[in-house]
Amino acid sequence: MRLRVEFTTEPFDLDEAPAHAVVAREVVEAAELDAVDVGPFGNTAEGGADAVLTAVDALLRRSLEAGATRISLQVNVVEESASEESASGEGER
Repeated sequence: MRLRVEFTTEPFDLDEAPAHAVVAREVVEAAELDAVDVGPFGNTAEGGADAVLTAVDALLRRSLEAGATRISLQVNVVEESASEESASGEGER
């Protein structure tokens, strides 16, 4: 199963990235994810379920420790491409 996570950390600071935002970015960039898009108002990452869930756990813990007062998070199941299904053997029946 593949998952996509979208998240933001608060409070916002438009002048300089707060420590909690920097930590969140470091967590997703270091994780074994297939796609990571970090932006000033929202971030997304995508990968296998285990990798995404492990990254989300670390993101929540470390961002809160770094001063986040709110973390908005959405996780969606995304369809695997035909090449990924074939590689995992799930596309063959």
